[in-house]
Amino acid sequence: MSSADIRILLEKEFPESEITIEEGYHNEIQVVSSAFEGMSAVKRQQMVYKPLTELITGGTVHAVKISALTPAEKK
Repeated sequence: MSSADIRILLEKEFPESEITIEEGYHNEIQVVSSAFEGMSAVKRQQMVYKPLTELITGGTVHAVKISALTPAEKK
């Protein structure tokens, strides 16, 4: 699965968000969204993992590093 395919899945879940994906040994994913306001870091990561669960459990995506930030935290 390419980073473009991962981006499509995440854009469906997080419209109007800034999504950055860096490929390498593992995919580094950063999602910047106002949807994360008031949420714990664990809850944010769970939200990002959710649309990727089948890919991870099925072995299509092997390793993922997630950064989930609010717009204010990115600045």
